[in-house]
Amino acid sequence: MEILWPAFALFTLTAIVVFRLGFMRWRAVGRREVDPRFYKIYRGDGEPAEVAVVSRHLVNLYEAPTLFYAATAIAFAAGLNGTGLVVIGWAYVGLRLLHSFIHLGSNDVLWRFRVFALSWLALLAFWVVLAAGLIARPASSLPV
Repeated sequence: MEILWPAFALFTLTAIVVFRLGFMRWRAVGRREVDPRFYKIYRGDGEPAEVAVVSRHLVNLYEAPTLFYAATAIAFAAGLNGTGLVVIGWAYVGLRLLHSFIHLGSNDVLWRFRVFALSWLALLAFWVVLAAGLIARPASSLPV
């Protein structure tokens, strides 16, 4: 079960960003900073910059993290719940959280990229450890 907690934490981060973006868009329309018709096809006069940053960040949270969710589900289904996977999983989530703070805060591109790259290395490590765990297990011990 421990292997699932990092995935729940990452989902919580994504949910927070979803609600923040929804509020920011609602407020921008209410203040007439953006024409509500923009949201039909996302063309024409765009969102205010601070809303666009959160929007882009949310898209980012639907990209690479889906590979983490998939690996977590595979690990859980295979009964792989070792310390290595759990630690790497929490490292990945921590790096994604730091990436969010940077992107939604100072938005320092160099630091944001460094943290993003580290999170990709953590994700790669997660998949490598997962693959090694699957290879090391006898086929008869895997769930059908």
